Order: sequence, then C-alpha cells, then structure tokens
Amino acid sequence: MKRITCAAVFLTVAALLGSSSLPADELPDLGEAARAELSPQLERKIGERIMNEIRLREPSYVDDAEVTDYLNRLGSRLVAASANPSRDCQFFFIRDNTVNAFAMFGGFIGVNTGTLLTAQSESELAGVLAHEISHVMQNHLARQIAREKQNSIASMIAMAVGVLAARSNSQVASAAIASAQAGSIQAQLAYSRDFEREADRLGFQTMTQAGYDVRGMGDFFGRLQQAGRVYENNAPVYMRSHPLTLERISDMQNRAQGAPYRQVADSLDFHLVRAKLRAQMSTPREAVNEFGKQLREKKYVSEVATRYGLAYSLLRAKEVAAAQREVEALNALKVSSPMTAGLAAEIRMAANDLAGALAIYRDALQRYPQSRSLVYGYAEALLAGGNHEQGQLFLDSQLQVYSSDYKLYALQARTFAAAGRRLQQHRAQAEFYLLQGQLGPAVEQLQFAQKASDGTFFEQSAVDARLRELRKLQAEEAKEKRNGG
Repeated sequence: MKRITCAAVFLTVAALLGSSSLPADELPDLGEAARAELSPQLERKIGERIMNEIRLREPSYVDDAEVTDYLNRLGSRLVAASANPSRDCQFFFIRDNTVNAFAMFGGFIGVNTGTLLTAQSESELAGVLAHEISHVMQNHLARQIAREKQNSIASMIAMAVGVLAARSNSQVASAAIASAQAGSIQAQLAYSRDFEREADRLGFQTMTQAGYDVRGMGDFFGRLQQAGRVYENNAPVYMRSHPLTLERISDMQNRAQGAPYRQVADSLDFHLVRAKLRAQMSTPREAVNEFGKQLREKKYVSEVATRYGLAYSLLRAKEVAAAQREVEALNALKVSSPMTAGLAAEIRMAANDLAGALAIYRDALQRYPQSRSLVYGYAEALLAGGNHEQGQLFLDSQLQVYSSDYKLYALQARTFAAAGRRLQQHRAQAEFYLLQGQLGPAVEQLQFAQKASDGTFFEQSAVDARLRELRKLQAEEAKEKRNGG
C-alpha cells in the first residue's frame, strides 16, 4: 500500500486542532477572530517545529538547494504580487510523483515533485502556488480551527512526529490508512468550498499581478478534475484535500476568458529543474540513454534543458569527460543560469580541476549572488581546497545576510574543524542544531565549546552568554510541557 504522504502530517495536525469548520456566513471576515485564538507568532512557531520534523525525519523531503532555490524564486514573485507582499512564506518540495501541494502553519508551503512534472507550463505551476499562497494570506487554517482551544502545541507536534514515524514502518502506515480515524482526518483536512473559491479568486488576482498567464490555473485544475473521473474513488491527493467542482473550474475559465490575452514564456530554470528531477527518477545509465535519445530524435521542448539533463546524468554515471563535453555544448548555446553554472563547477570538481571550479563559482556568484546552491557549492570548493581562512570570511559575510540558514552554520562548523578551531566549530554546530529545533544537542555543543582551550577571552565569553540563553529556553520549554503547552 502506498505510504502516507507528507501532506498527511499537515492534515493530521489540522484535525488534532479541531474538527469543526466556520460557517460560510463568517467567511468574508478576514480571519480576525482566528487571529485572536492563534497569533501569527504562535502559528509560525508551530509551523517551524513541524517543518523541522519534516527536514529531519521525512525521507521524501527534497534537500536540493537548486530546485528549492527555483521554487522559492517563483513563490516569492507571487507573494510579492499578493495582497500581503510582506508575508513570510517558504516553499519546499516533497519527492512524490502524485500531484499535491499544501499550506502549513506559519506560511510553509509544500509541493510534490509530481506537480511540477505534471504542469505543462510555468504558469500552470504558478497557478497552484498562487492558490496555496491565498490559503496562507486568508488564514484559512487558523480560521478552520479558531473555535478549538483544548489542544497544546506539544500535542500537535507529537502527532506530527507520530505520523512521520509511521512512514518508516509500512505495517503501521497501512493500519493508519485503513483505520476510521484516518478517514475522518482526511475529511477534516479538506478545505471548505468557500475557502477554495476564495483561494481561487485571490490566486487569480495574484497571478495577474505577477505577470503569469491566468489561463494556467484553470487549465491545470481542469486536467486534474478530468483525472479525478478516471480515478473515481481513488482521486489524486490534491483533489481529496482541495475539493474540485465543475463550478470552480468554470469560474476559473470564465475569469481567464475575461482577462486580456497574455502569452508568457516559461523561464529557463523551469525546464532545467524538470530535467534534473526527471534525471533523478531513474538510474544514471537509464537517464543518459533517455536524454541522449531525445537529443538524437530532437524530441524536446528545450534543447538547453535536455543537454543539461544529459550532462547531469553523465556526471551521476561518473562519465566526467562526456559530461564536460555536454557542458561545452551548453555554453555554445549562450545560456546563463545558476543551475548550468553550478553543474559546470561540479563537473570541474569531479575532474579534480579545483581552480577551474572556483573560477566558475566566483563568476556565477557575481551574476547570481542570491543563489543558495552556488553559495554552498563555493564554500564546499573552498573547503576542499583547504582555503579555510577565505572560507571563513565568505561564510561570515553570508551569515550576516542569511542568519537563519542552518546549512551555512554546518559549513562553517566543518571549515572551523578543518582549521583546528574547536571552540568555533562547536559554537557553529550549536547554531546549526538550534535552527533545526534541536535545543538539547545545541546546549551540548556549547558545553563542548566551553571546554575547548583554543578560544580567546571574548570568544569564550560569547559562548558562555549563548549557553545561558539556551538554558533559559530549555527552562521555558520544560515549564510549557509541565503546563500542558
């Protein structure tokens, strides 16, 4: 039986918070009543805890900086065009071939890789994201649970952890799916039709403001609705948590017909990410054969993306020289993308050309300074070359801008370790754990830092002060648990 999807985590937590939904006549209110019960700070705290559990325990979580970069660029463009452009939303992929997307507490929005691969244009993918962003902007989840007060944050997180743990045991997962409780959870997770119509309307406005083809939303959901007829009682996951009706599809299509015609070209990275995900769906040799066949027969939407997929697959197959030839063919097409630059640098690294890789990273970061994948790649290359001092300076500059990026702290800890700076290594490792919600291990790392003998007086004082802060947090969490929070 198919294992529980990650969306079930979100749905289970929603069900735990409460089973009753608000009456339709209260929907025009933008959720102020819900905000009185569930503050933005509390909602964010819940979302961060669940997101940390997904990162740590969910095997299908896509920990790939390039594809995550792309999804967040697309999502950020839509958020900037929404009714609340200052709202903090973060987007992530789940590796699952089914079509699904879901909004969690605190503005975290997950998308199955199958949704991207099913979309026939970037505007169609944007339509799905715009819809989920609208659920976040309208506080639909908070409004759905506003009348329930008996559940604590601790119990919600415990339930989320339980569902994730069940995924590692097929028998437990199967029993959960077969139980009546799982059925009721699924029913409670489905948004009301009023919420869905509201998200459609606002999503359409967001797509218009962001400059995407508004027909994409209706086209994508229309195909999904047709697929639902084929699946009958086993409808796609997205349809079970976001009920589709002919009325909704008609409304989307009518809005699109009334809007000015706008032809919007897909971004290059849309095609590159699709190629990378498709390459990861099979063995390296199978992917090499498939992309090679597409090139020979000229059966592709984007030659650049197909050559990228071939080069990436050749690198996975450890055919470095052949991968380099494909990158040279890409360069001849005069394309520019952080993904093509990153792949070119990775191939140089695989060919033991560290100087060439560093040169590519430096040049690419000049053009794409906000690309997290290039930042991580450059730091890894500096570490591999023993350029510890330069690596430390680079990571310090990045952390001044991205202070909540746990991967930067992990790289910083490794760089300090390679340089023999033990106090700073443990201090950076502590921040890495803290940002992942692991307070106990963070405290332990600071205790190790206290025992290190290679720190200056000021560095030691900073460790002592940070340890006091984290122990205070531990005391507050212990008190919260005792009080049932």
